[in-house]
Amino acid sequence: MMVPARQKAFLYLMRELGYSQNEAQSLICRGRMLQNEIPITKSAQEIEGAIELILFEPHTRGLEPHTVEEEFVVFEKPSGMLVHPQNRYTEYSLIDELKAQFGSDANIAHRIDQETSGLVLCGRSKQSERDLKMLFETRNIQKKYLAMVHGKMEEELVVDAPLLRENVSNAQVRMVVKVDPSGKDSTTRFRPIRYFSETDTTLVECAPLTGRQHQIRAHLFHVKHPIVGDPVYGQSDDNLTRYLDRELSREERITLSGARRLLLHANELTFELYGKNYTITSNTDFEEVCFLNMQ
Repeated sequence: MMVPARQKAFLYLMRELGYSQNEAQSLICRGRMLQNEIPITKSAQEIEGAIELILFEPHTRGLEPHTVEEEFVVFEKPSGMLVHPQNRYTEYSLIDELKAQFGSDANIAHRIDQETSGLVLCGRSKQSERDLKMLFETRNIQKKYLAMVHGKMEEELVVDAPLLRENVSNAQVRMVVKVDPSGKDSTTRFRPIRYFSETDTTLVECAPLTGRQHQIRAHLFHVKHPIVGDPVYGQSDDNLTRYLDRELSREERITLSGARRLLLHANELTFELYGKNYTITSNTDFEEVCFLNMQ
């Protein structure tokens, strides 16, 4: 398509194609606007002449929703699936399933890590999306996870330890957080469910009271009960880099971390929306999942 007069990229998308400002900026930041085959990545960059747009067309691979209500839907995401595309080369993510099945106004209200499995809450309209996101921001949604951890956790504990994102040059490693007095307040409650002596592991219920990135993983590592299968926390810098570069074989990962995937599962959501109370619980037998992935 042709841009007849020099103007900012995001304004062109808003004026000519009807995108909202957030939608326009998101499209540009994901590298979906190109000029001379080079992605434009700054929304305020000025453009003129021929441009290309790579538009999102969602497609389904048959993942059925866990719960469908008038205002929201819940999917049970398998481990390994992205919630949102990482870049324009991502072929499939949970947002494909949501929009393919429930329309373009449906959107995901929060995120869980790619390797974390379990419940993901989505609004079916722009209004319900905003309201659900506000519930998360104001901590009015209670989340419970299940994790298989190394060692024997003998009693309940509350970890109240601030978390700080690592200040490193490597963009991939920058996602790692650590306990640091200058970090953001972070609190997680842990309750041991069952200890397995044959593997020296404990199935633990985790209730994050704040919503920091990698909070459960970092807090469990901090109390010396790292999650089985975690390729980041508790690993050497060399093995972390090899994992991020996809050079770590499945056998090596099992040897280093105890499992072929991160054994963390979003198991329960409790909240009130529009005067109605909901408690949504996963259908997954997570204990069975753990032992299948630890072999």
